Amino acid sequence: MATEEAAKPSPLPPYPEMILAAIEGLGQKTGSNKSAISRYIEGKYGELPPAHASLLTAHLARMKESGELIFLKNNYFRADAPDAPPNRPRRRRLRPGEARPRQAPQGTPRGGQRDGRGLGLS
Repeated sequence: MATEEAAKPSPLPPYPEMILAAIEGLGQKTGSNKSAISRYIEGKYGELPPAHASLLTAHLARMKESGELIFLKNNYFRADAPDAPPNRPRRRRLRPGEARPRQAPQGTPRGGQRDGRGLGLS
């Protein structure tokens, strides 16, 4: 009897399908945050595994890295949605009066010249 119960397939669809269905079902123009996605999945599918929170976090991160989802301002969007924002890399904002950090010229080590002259090593 124990093997029959263990052999039953899970009635839940895969997490990526549940996540995409939740984002569509919520239909928010500004995207859906993780807690709203979680509440939608809990409400629709009821009985979830005890590790639901960590599974959801891991699948959201994986889908974001693979390009299936866009993450912007703490909200998730479907990448193929017509109103999805463009996927731009994040940059740190400069504070007023702060200069951009200078990069070392290509091909030279930091802080010195190539042949060692000018380092006081005579």
